[in-house]
Amino acid sequence: MGRGPDGKLKRLTVYGKSRKEVAKRLAEVSAQKAKGMLPIPEAITFAEWIERWLERKAREVRPKTALAYRQDLSPFLRELGGVRLQALRPHHFREALDRMAQRGASHRAMRMALTLARAALEEALRLDLVPRNAAQAVEVKAPKDPPAFRVLSPEEVERLLEAARPERLFPAIYLALTTGLRRGELFGLKWAHVDLEAWTLRVEESRITLKGRAMTSKPKTANAARVIALGQDTVEVLRAWKARQEEERAHAGEAWEETGYLFTDPLGRPVHPDTLNHTLRRVCDRAGLPRLRVHDLRHIHATLMLRRGVSVEVVSERLGHASPAFTLAQYRHVLPDEHRAYALHLSELLSGKPRPQA
Repeated sequence: MGRGPDGKLKRLTVYGKSRKEVAKRLAEVSAQKAKGMLPIPEAITFAEWIERWLERKAREVRPKTALAYRQDLSPFLRELGGVRLQALRPHHFREALDRMAQRGASHRAMRMALTLARAALEEALRLDLVPRNAAQAVEVKAPKDPPAFRVLSPEEVERLLEAARPERLFPAIYLALTTGLRRGELFGLKWAHVDLEAWTLRVEESRITLKGRAMTSKPKTANAARVIALGQDTVEVLRAWKARQEEERAHAGEAWEETGYLFTDPLGRPVHPDTLNHTLRRVCDRAGLPRLRVHDLRHIHATLMLRRGVSVEVVSERLGHASPAFTLAQYRHVLPDEHRAYALHLSELLSGKPRPQA
């Protein structure tokens, strides 16, 4: 087979139940070798290859993403880590996925593990380390009832805001509802990114959590770095928050830490992104609403904008999406009152005339 990276001669041994079977197998592997389709035998295991692949990925993606890759692949590493890379077959991944399902793993967990395994093995295939991508032939079927995002009606949003007013992070909730910012973008904002005279803000940083610790990162995608127009009401909320922050700076004196962040604690330190999750749960309980995640506020913003007839292209750019089609497919949720508004009489359907909008 030639010499490996260590300079040692590599041999491939072929086995069979008869001389005829061995001869046939030998002819097959010889043909594969002649076409450059037969990798040099390597003792590297799946776990060792994944470790190399993750080290390379760590130089290409954000630290939080690299950590997520490692966590998402951990079920496969537990099941298949000791299997020799070149010995992997599709049934290995199928059986590993079945065991994940038996342990109660979510559809997303199984899908992410398989997607990353495919990517890692695709690189091994390009480097001639494996003859095929063993994970490519395996599929994870989508669940019949995928989890839905919780979206509020306009009346429910008013209840949410009323319940949130006593909270320190009321301005953050208000800003999330009126801009659709991601949680990391919200807490990555600095006053230098906000122009209260021009009524705009710029998304330039994201404040994410990695193993429970907050850290600053670049925006999630190229489209995420954007300028968002603010409404007058949002500007007034931010001006009131800025005035409160100035009072806290004066009261703290030398204890104040000048970080420049929009959302800070009474001593000027940036608020940990997880804090809003706790605040939101408390607010929802107070308002008598189902508990929301911070990301649900982003979906609410998009749905209410599209419901008002705002162009999907405009909404997509506000959200920092690469495609309006993605925005429409993932962020447009039909509210109950919209169903009721179009419960038409048969005569209205047969008339062909458009119904007047309320």
